[in-house]
Amino acid sequence: MSESYDYLFKFLVIGNAGAGKSCLLHQFIENKFKEDSSHTIGVEFGSKIINVGGKSVKLQIWDTAGQERFRSVTKSYYRGAAGALLVYDITSRDSFNVVSTWLRDARLLASPGVVILLIGNKKDLDVERQVTFIEASQFAQENELMFLETSAKTGESVEESFLKCSKTILAKIESGELDPDRTGSGIQYGSQPKTLNVNTSGDNRNKLFTPDCICNTY
Repeated sequence: MSESYDYLFKFLVIGNAGAGKSCLLHQFIENKFKEDSSHTIGVEFGSKIINVGGKSVKLQIWDTAGQERFRSVTKSYYRGAAGALLVYDITSRDSFNVVSTWLRDARLLASPGVVILLIGNKKDLDVERQVTFIEASQFAQENELMFLETSAKTGESVEESFLKCSKTILAKIESGELDPDRTGSGIQYGSQPKTLNVNTSGDNRNKLFTPDCICNTY
């Protein structure tokens, strides 16, 4: 049976190599930690349907490579993104120092109304922390970003990060700030469940069939 959902949102996961972007995506899609993760070459893709404010939303997520040599390739995927998770590693000062560069690219190349959430990943390694919660939170406020710290290893706040970003996008749709019909918005209206005629015990009424569960694809 085909998937049904109200909206489709295009998401990006961006940030330096080694920040844990692929592990975040894997934890969100599969609900487990990717132990043997290596640096992404080009882009990776995953999708999942979640419930956002009573709406069924399919997230189409593009995980981009963080190495400089892939930047020209991955930038092409920014176009038409409705949401972006900007990830740094709380144990790496270098990964945080270049967050402003990633932010500039996202705002320049993605959808004009792109919703960006700053993520400090590897919260499970707090004893090795180089970037404080306060300074990252201040950066987020100054740049009008939402902010969360996560752990791709334990799963802490991983689902919340995708949900938080999606809720903001949905609120902008409902307020009229974002228009799914506009080309390049990164938002599409979803597929509708099919109505089938079923004949059971003399009951000839049309019955609406929707999936009892939706399987994640990766």
